[in-house]
Amino acid sequence: MQPLVTENVLIRGTRIAYGIYGEPTGEPVVLLHGTPSSSLIWRNVVPQLTSAHYRVHVFDWLGYGLSERPWDPSIDTSISGQVPILEGLLAHWGLESAHVVAHDIGGGIAQRFAIFSPQRIRSLTLVDVVSFDSYPSARTKKQMEDGLETLIRAPDARHREHYRDWLRSAVHKREQFESSSLDVFLGYISGPVGQASLYQHQVRFYDPKHTLEIADRLGELGKLPVKLIWGANDGWQVPDWALKLHEAIPGSELEFIEDCGHFSPEDQPEKLAKSLVTFLKGHS
Repeated sequence: MQPLVTENVLIRGTRIAYGIYGEPTGEPVVLLHGTPSSSLIWRNVVPQLTSAHYRVHVFDWLGYGLSERPWDPSIDTSISGQVPILEGLLAHWGLESAHVVAHDIGGGIAQRFAIFSPQRIRSLTLVDVVSFDSYPSARTKKQMEDGLETLIRAPDARHREHYRDWLRSAVHKREQFESSSLDVFLGYISGPVGQASLYQHQVRFYDPKHTLEIADRLGELGKLPVKLIWGANDGWQVPDWALKLHEAIPGSELEFIEDCGHFSPEDQPEKLAKSLVTFLKGHS
């Protein structure tokens, strides 16, 4: 499976992998992935956005996918720590503003960016995102409380078995996922680099303080065009969170996609893309 990110740039001294698709004159759309995935999750959405004449920008967050996995434990790859990565990429691409579409933890980053830099958001689409204290899951929280060292050092086979099951729980159409991209996503978070990186750059930063800090300011996003799109069968960020976030953002739109889990771009890319294009065209 070919990656979407084929270029690299140094942002704040670290290497970020990215890709740009579509007509140079198209309105810019920036796609933000979540955890424990990568930009690859957008692979079936990008072609439909470019067909609608949008200029699509994708990338892997620092510590994820094909971007650098920094060894220095002091480097912040939390929700707050990734905001400067987004800002640096926008500067590199010469974008003063863009339509932002975010999934999962990417949505936490997008919420902070939109609240602190609303003038840079043409529209904001939040897909099955974290918010308030909706994360980590009870299982992950217990693992974090028990200490991550045992999991970091788990034998490769045990690690892969554990996270294969975890990833499968993110989708509604499991057979489809297993036959397409599951092994690629699992590969990014396994092996000598991936397994340690998963905990250093992702799991240890599953801290809801980053979204709770801005929870009382979510109403400010009502000044922007905002749409929430949610898998009706999302077991990671259950639909109740969509309703709460919708209520917190005045004027926001909310759409549920049936037969769809947390990884909406995997389960229902056509329906997701159709909804995105309709919303974007209304604010282009």
